[in-house]
Amino acid sequence: MCGIVGYVGPKDATPIIINGLKRLEYRGYDSAGVAVINNGQIDVRRDAGKLQQLVDLLGKSPLTGAPGIGHTRWATHGAPSARNAHPHVGNTGKMVVVHNGIVENFLELKEELGAEGVIFNSDTDTETIVHLAEHNKAAGISFEEAARRTFKQIEGANVVLLLSTDEPDKIIAARIGNAGGIVVGLGEGENYLASDIPAILEHTRRMIFLESRQMVVLTKDSFRIETIDGEEVKPEIHTIAFDAVSAEKGEYRHFMQKEIHEQVRALTDTLAGRVDFKEGRIRLPELNLTPELAKRIQRIYITACGTAAYAGMVGKYLIEKIARIPVEVVIGSEFRYSDPIVDENTVVLAISQSGETADTLAAMEEGRKKGGIVWSIVNAIGSQAMRVADGYISMQTGPEIGVASTKAFTAPLVDQYMLAILLADLRGVIDEKTRRELVSDLRLVPDLAGRVMDSEADVEKVAHALKDIKGCLYLGRGINMPIAYEGALKLKEISYIHAEGYPAGEMKHGPIALIDEEMPVLCITPKDPWHEKMISQIQQAKARGGMVIAVATEGDDLVKNMADHVLWVPEAPWMLSPIITVLPLQMLAYHIATIRGLDVDQPRNLAKSVTVE
Repeated sequence: MCGIVGYVGPKDATPIIINGLKRLEYRGYDSAGVAVINNGQIDVRRDAGKLQQLVDLLGKSPLTGAPGIGHTRWATHGAPSARNAHPHVGNTGKMVVVHNGIVENFLELKEELGAEGVIFNSDTDTETIVHLAEHNKAAGISFEEAARRTFKQIEGANVVLLLSTDEPDKIIAARIGNAGGIVVGLGEGENYLASDIPAILEHTRRMIFLESRQMVVLTKDSFRIETIDGEEVKPEIHTIAFDAVSAEKGEYRHFMQKEIHEQVRALTDTLAGRVDFKEGRIRLPELNLTPELAKRIQRIYITACGTAAYAGMVGKYLIEKIARIPVEVVIGSEFRYSDPIVDENTVVLAISQSGETADTLAAMEEGRKKGGIVWSIVNAIGSQAMRVADGYISMQTGPEIGVASTKAFTAPLVDQYMLAILLADLRGVIDEKTRRELVSDLRLVPDLAGRVMDSEADVEKVAHALKDIKGCLYLGRGINMPIAYEGALKLKEISYIHAEGYPAGEMKHGPIALIDEEMPVLCITPKDPWHEKMISQIQQAKARGGMVIAVATEGDDLVKNMADHVLWVPEAPWMLSPIITVLPLQMLAYHIATIRGLDVDQPRNLAKSVTVE
């Protein structure tokens, strides 16, 4: 989950950076490193494994100097190793980088740089950034201008920190898209950068949160924030309370809002170490899945409760479409009472944010008792659902505090997509070209999610228009049908407004009787294989006087001219579209609830983990 810390000032940077990285260990990582400028040269220490291994390395080979940058890395490109750990130094030895995110066009950049004689010393996409920055700097421009050009050339959602020996008094950083946050900490005669507040809270309470496409030039005595296009920005300086809970919320009003926005980072982290974009392959080592086992599987039961069950419904579409294995989704509380047909060729796949959900654990136990293969997709490391499974996939989302789940819904959608590709590959039911295309599509996900986050103000306007509704009908088809269920659940959970999700084709089989000017209808209508069918549903709702709110693909004039309100999303590969279409529904429910003055983080009668039947 890539933690970043930077320091510029008169003190030795290394202990400040290491202590900051320790406070970011909750994010998860597989390697760590630190770089400082010492006597006009860049000095780096890095290693695979936990932060303590880096600390031990520094004990044997101390590192002094400032400014400095440090990093904990989840592998996305290249295996976890000292060679691939950040920071990465350019060929001239004059520039160094740390990075969070995915450089979507790194293969093209790498090819262009390689043709000009650049030597690559890792398998990462990150290394292309520092080589590109050095290439730009070689044109005779300043460090700042070289950095700016580089930020414009890399594609995707990324956070980047750069140091240069040519201008050793500064750090330049940028947030491009929504690849997690970057916080500027303001001190006295020293300044800081970090992925999250706790990393630097012991040093300063005065902080600035960079927005998308903003960059900061930081020295010990000054900071300057501009857009990547060079427009001056006058940022708001926040004073953070020392209270740990307030600090963790940062710039957000509630944990739920923070966690909605954290999905860009969480989705990036979900891909980390599992997707080989170069080879077009998926790796899920904790699943213990062999070709022999994959070919043996004849049926999969996905079992879960609430939000996780709706994620499983999306998974059914993905696994059946890609891996061609029959899948049934059974609510956890019903599984053990339904006498399911399970044998040694059946997988019981449990999905749980907490890993301690009583009904889901009981379903896993029933699957085990009947001789099935038991897998889990879990967020909480070390939880019971992880421990008792034959294999597991960890969600990699980090702690989720808000009771209404958000990032623990979208992460398992990606997990199941990856699982479907891996099963298809091991079973030999997918050709190489298709497999590579499906894998390549994954690199788009964080940036697409970030673009939805940029539309929050528009979603909030729609929330104001809906704040007094008494009920709402959510409609979806195909792979986005479960998103109708999930969107309705979110509205019920935190706004206490009755809402129902339905398969859109079922509307005229009963629910259409409810539609009038008092019953809004929310239609999930992206450009996917069911688009024309959903257009028909909108027309039927409008014909009966219903207010229509549509989730639609940007530029869809047909929907724009029909719906009363539109929540726009970027165009996405249809099998990954549920990850994108659910995001505005999360934000809509959140803003309706806050406008109504409700406690969105701890809604009445609900608990984060349901540990009793």
